[in-house]
Amino acid sequence: MGSTAVRDAGKPSRRPKKATSAPNLNHPTYYISREVSWLEFNRRVLAEALDENNPLLERVKFLSIFSSNLDEFFMIRVSGLRRQLAAGVLKAPADGLTPAQQLSQIWEKLLPMLNTVTDCWKTELCPQLSKEGIRLVHYGDLKKKQRKALRNLFQRDVFPILTPLAFDPGHPFPHISNLSINLAVIINDPSCGTRFARIKVPHSLPRLLRVPSEEDAESYEGLGLEELSSTEFVWLEDVVSANLDLLFPGFEIVGSYLFRVTRNADVEIEEDEAFDLLVATKEMVGQRHFGFAIRLEVDPNMPKEFLNILISKLDLAPYQIYLVDGPVGLTDVMQLASLDRPDLKYPPFQPVTGPAFSTEASTFSILKRRNLLFYHPYDSFSPLVRFVREAARDPDVLAIKQTLYRVGPNSPIVQALMDARENGKQVSALIELKARFDEENNIEWARALEEAGVHVVYGLLGLKVHAKMCLVVRKERGGLASYVHLGTGNYNPVTARIYSDLGYLTRDPEIASDVSVLFNALTGYSKEEHYKKLLVAPGGMKSALVKRIMREIEHHERDGSGYLAFKMNSLVDKDCIRALYRASQAGVRVDLQVRGICCLRPGIPRVSENITVTSVVGRFLEHSRIFYFHNGGDEEILSGSADLMPRNLKGRVETLFPIEDPKLKVALRDEILGLHMKDNVKSWEMSPDGEYTKVPSDDKHPIDSQLIRLHQVGSWHKEE
Repeated sequence: MGSTAVRDAGKPSRRPKKATSAPNLNHPTYYISREVSWLEFNRRVLAEALDENNPLLERVKFLSIFSSNLDEFFMIRVSGLRRQLAAGVLKAPADGLTPAQQLSQIWEKLLPMLNTVTDCWKTELCPQLSKEGIRLVHYGDLKKKQRKALRNLFQRDVFPILTPLAFDPGHPFPHISNLSINLAVIINDPSCGTRFARIKVPHSLPRLLRVPSEEDAESYEGLGLEELSSTEFVWLEDVVSANLDLLFPGFEIVGSYLFRVTRNADVEIEEDEAFDLLVATKEMVGQRHFGFAIRLEVDPNMPKEFLNILISKLDLAPYQIYLVDGPVGLTDVMQLASLDRPDLKYPPFQPVTGPAFSTEASTFSILKRRNLLFYHPYDSFSPLVRFVREAARDPDVLAIKQTLYRVGPNSPIVQALMDARENGKQVSALIELKARFDEENNIEWARALEEAGVHVVYGLLGLKVHAKMCLVVRKERGGLASYVHLGTGNYNPVTARIYSDLGYLTRDPEIASDVSVLFNALTGYSKEEHYKKLLVAPGGMKSALVKRIMREIEHHERDGSGYLAFKMNSLVDKDCIRALYRASQAGVRVDLQVRGICCLRPGIPRVSENITVTSVVGRFLEHSRIFYFHNGGDEEILSGSADLMPRNLKGRVETLFPIEDPKLKVALRDEILGLHMKDNVKSWEMSPDGEYTKVPSDDKHPIDSQLIRLHQVGSWHKEE
């Protein structure tokens, strides 16, 4: 079986070369800072907000995603560097940068980006939204009747929630919760002079309030703003600021200034001391609001006296202060993206269900004939829901075992598991309570499943269970048969429409046996590390991948056929990077498509000149992992939940599974991996210095991989 579709992707093949001497592959020069690489990824997200070819509300959405990404980056990654700095950590990662140097680089690279964000919002998106009838207005610019209507709203729905907190010798400095929107208020007390207060803007209300038209304002009494059809909005904090006289009667309001604090949210569970992981996780989630301050975003007009108070009380360094000439927390503009304006959004699409599911045949009968490959969101998530529901109702199904990482609300998968237990099945669910920022949601699902009688396992001490697996054991004529779903994404129908992920349904007995053994290790006691077909982490996954890279070198040295093509979210692991460098040095061509963080430097003479790194950022979040090995013509393709990062290979339970079906292997190689490698519309190429430039577009032959997949049904759906 050939592999021209993948091998022809990207740049023309370079003539294989071998290094005349062996550079030291441990040298920091050959590695990019993980944090800087992540900033480059978020810059590519920002580029989608700047791209005038994208629909207007989609550009707003990308700006919101950029802001949300940045919040998490500060809460987790920057806070980690601050902890290292405070602890005096001197050991540098592969790139050789100390925590202080990394923080300095973050500051230098981030400031120009933030200026671009402000400029994009104020000079591009807001004016264009206004042209489309979606206006963001200042309270002071409204008509008298509109201001009166909003003042009534403030008195009825906002005022009772607010709690002004003074701070002076008689009032301690108030706690500023993580990511809350705040107003710093300066008032003049005729008897005592200047006073300071803080008001937290309630997050229980929409950040953007609809403004009633003058006609609606006339009859506003009792009319909730959510019922209005108006597309004129005012910021909630603007309404609060304009009505401070009701909060501080008898005092002169000197001014109010917006600010927001970001805190450390990377709170670790002391698992060794935790008797009950569920209780420990709940306690950890509650601590997030009280982590140390890591960033202060503030109105540049805030008086220096007040700013100095905030800096002192929050124990911040100067480089942690970000002056924001505009609204803080642009994550909340996602509210605009939900407006019913299809003319300002991507065209809707209908995921493919596939002809195999157009009949009344059960999923079990289909899997007896063939294996099934799904590429979400282009392929519908409904066949997977159908698979679990059928298992829940089928009288011959004896047991269902499932991992759940990020489930989402109103999960049909979880409901099917509860139905299965009600129908007398043996049901086990491993819910990863430590899935960051989904802990509370997962705790609620764990309780619901336990109440339904499902055997719930909360996870493992010291490890996160990130593998995506579902095992169904069924009684059939020849004995027990096992059916397995493995994937790259979560069992979440919402994210399955916005993340590109692979799913694989099979009754391969060896894969099923491996999954069964792994479930036993997760729910009971087992140290099994040897599997027939799966690669499992922690354990042998990394060494197996490195071994396969070394095998490619051997093939190349024999016949010049060496070729590797990997698609993943992140590439950080130093051992894997070194192996890829060695492959490049031996002349093996390596095409990497890494959506996010990439610590490998491509194109370095005598080290990585045979390696290209691209990244596709578009309508859908590229989330699938595919590892292609030419293997002297006996091609091997692996997919699964793991990226090449230390946390995946050492600190999580992960699986990679082989696609061995010849038809599915060709489809995956040519129509998914090969297509994305050829993208010249949404693809970026990485240079040796770690920066990215847009891949030159071919106007005559544009290849937008996501758009093509939306309009073409994959050959993997066709019947034999």
